[in-house]
Amino acid sequence: MSYSDQTRLSYEAILQDIEEKGLYKNERIICDPQGAEVKVEFPAGSEQKQLINMCSNNYLGLSSHPEVIKAAHEALDHRGYGLSSVRFICGTQDIHKELEARLSTFLGTEDTILFSSCFDANAAVFEALLDADDIMISDRLVHASIIDGMRLAKAQHDTYKHSDMKHLRKKLEMYQDRPRKIIITDGVFSMDGDIAKLDEIVQLAEEFDAMVFVDDSHATGFMGKSGRGVHELCGAIGKIDLISTTFGKALGGASGGCISGRKELIDLLRQRARPYLFSNTLAPTITMATMKVLDILEASTERRDKLENNMKWWRKAMAEAGFILVEGDSPIVPIMFYDAKLAQAFSKDLYQEGVFAVGFFFPVVAQGQARIRTQLSAAHDLEHLERALAAFIKIGKKHDILGKNKEELLKITQ
Repeated sequence: MSYSDQTRLSYEAILQDIEEKGLYKNERIICDPQGAEVKVEFPAGSEQKQLINMCSNNYLGLSSHPEVIKAAHEALDHRGYGLSSVRFICGTQDIHKELEARLSTFLGTEDTILFSSCFDANAAVFEALLDADDIMISDRLVHASIIDGMRLAKAQHDTYKHSDMKHLRKKLEMYQDRPRKIIITDGVFSMDGDIAKLDEIVQLAEEFDAMVFVDDSHATGFMGKSGRGVHELCGAIGKIDLISTTFGKALGGASGGCISGRKELIDLLRQRARPYLFSNTLAPTITMATMKVLDILEASTERRDKLENNMKWWRKAMAEAGFILVEGDSPIVPIMFYDAKLAQAFSKDLYQEGVFAVGFFFPVVAQGQARIRTQLSAAHDLEHLERALAAFIKIGKKHDILGKNKEELLKITQ
C-alpha cells in the first residue's frame, strides 16, 4: 500500500459516518437470470431466497427472452466476442451501422450514434457540441449522467424548476442573445417517475430558437402508443434535436446506449465525442440482441400494453392500501417514506416476505425524500403483483404507516 495509515483511517471514518446515518448502500446478489422472480443472496454468503422482483429496469421483460438470447448467441458465433478497437479505426462492423439505422427509424430521427452506455452518451454530447458562449438550461431533476456531462462542457449552465414551464420561459428570455441555447430534460424522471412536458418544451424551443435534448432511457420501448418514447406520447416525434437512450433497460437490459437526432449533430459527435473516439465499440452480442428487441417491439405492442395495465393496477392498489405515492403515469412508482432508516428497514422486512424492493435515499435522492422505488414489468403477472401488495400491506401495518400523511410519517421516525 502506498498511502499512510492516517489516510486509510480517514476513508474508514467517512464510511462509518455513511453507515451511522443509515445511508450505506448494500449490494444484493442475484443468482439467476433477470425476471419477474429472482434468487437473491443478501447479505453475501447467506441462504438464497426466491423473491418477486419489484425494482428492475426490465420494463418489457426482455432481459432473458429466448429470442434475444438466441440473437446474442448467433452474434458470438458469427461476429465474435469483441472488436478490440474503437469505431474509427477497425471497430465498426456492418451490424453497428444497421443498428444505428434501425434506431433512427424507430425513434423517428435522422441519424444515430452508438455508445458503450447511455452514461457515456450523456458525457459526450455537450462538450462536443457547445462552446463557451452557449447556454445549457436543464431541469433541476435531470439524471446524474447528464449533470456529469454538462460539467465537462465549456458552455455556461443554468437550471429551471422541475417541469415549471413559466420558469423555463424566464430563463430562455434571460439568455435569448446567446448564440446557441439547449433545453435539457429527462423524458421520464428516474426517481419520481413523472413525465416531462415535451409538447410545451418544444413550443418554447421553437419560440426562442433553442435546441432540445431529452434523455429517454426510462421510456424508450414502452411510452407512447407504439413505444417510441415520451416524444411520441407528447406528439413531438421529429421535433426533438437530440435523444439519448439506453439498451440497458427496456431494450434488452444489457448495456449500451445511443444519441439519436439531427444528422449534422450526430456527424459532429462522430468527430468530437470523446467516449466514442476513445472507447471500444459496442459488443456484437449487444448489437444484434438489440436489433432482435426492435423486431419484437415493431411486431406487436403486446408487452407495452401489459406493462401499462400492470402499472395502472399497482398504482391504484397501493394508493388504496394507504401508501403515499409520487403521482405519475409511468411504470416507476415511488413509495414515499421520507426517512432513510425507515425506508431501509421496510425494504429489509419486504425481503423477508419475498419481495425485492430497495430503499433510495440521499445522495441518490434529496435529503428527506427517502423512498422505495417500485418498478413494474411486462414480466409480472397479476399473481406477482397481488403477492407483492400483500407483503407491502403486512409490513405497512407492522410499521404503522398505512394511511399516514408526510407529517405523521416523520413523527414516527423522530
